[in-house]
Amino acid sequence: MYVATAQVTIRLFQSDSLKDKRQVTRSILARLRDKFEVSAAEMGGQQTWNLAQLGLACVSGDARHAQEVIERAIKHIEQTRPDLEVADVATDLITLE
Repeated sequence: MYVATAQVTIRLFQSDSLKDKRQVTRSILARLRDKFEVSAAEMGGQQTWNLAQLGLACVSGDARHAQEVIERAIKHIEQTRPDLEVADVATDLITLE
């Protein structure tokens, strides 16, 4: 079994409050879960109104497939949300036997 993970740091340009930020992050996370069937959660920066850290994970029997799903999810964020910037991405692949 393979688990592909990503930690995605995003900058929100049009967020003026934590309420605005949470609305945007909840929308992004819900779309990623629905479209790519990944686990997704806000991991850090909960008290910063213009920065969010999102965690993504995909479990698969095929390492390549798991990595591709995570890569497509990250590209989806970049392509569909012009109101934010993907500032940093850290990915990893975990092999479990």
